[in-house]
Amino acid sequence: MARSNPLTVLTVCGVGMGSSLILKMTAEGALSDLGVQARVENADLTTARGMAADVVIGQGMHMGEMEGTAPVVVAVDDFLDREGLARELRGPLEEQGWL
Repeated sequence: MARSNPLTVLTVCGVGMGSSLILKMTAEGALSDLGVQARVENADLTTARGMAADVVIGQGMHMGEMEGTAPVVVAVDDFLDREGLARELRGPLEEQGWL
């Protein structure tokens, strides 16, 4: 059974400017497609390390630094691939009880 409270998702990029915002919009769409209620925020890598989240999504080159900061950490290559992100999230979200 899926959890009832909203998932906290953090999208991360090196500087926290445009790419994390683009990824935020992609993540919101992917999570909606999966039927998961979520609050999505975006941040730069330094700020993200101090934030609490259930899921962290970001560029692969930065996700090694985010390992262990959230139950689910997902690296992405294409910040615009909504369907691909939904596929990447499905398994980990099922494992954590969000789906």
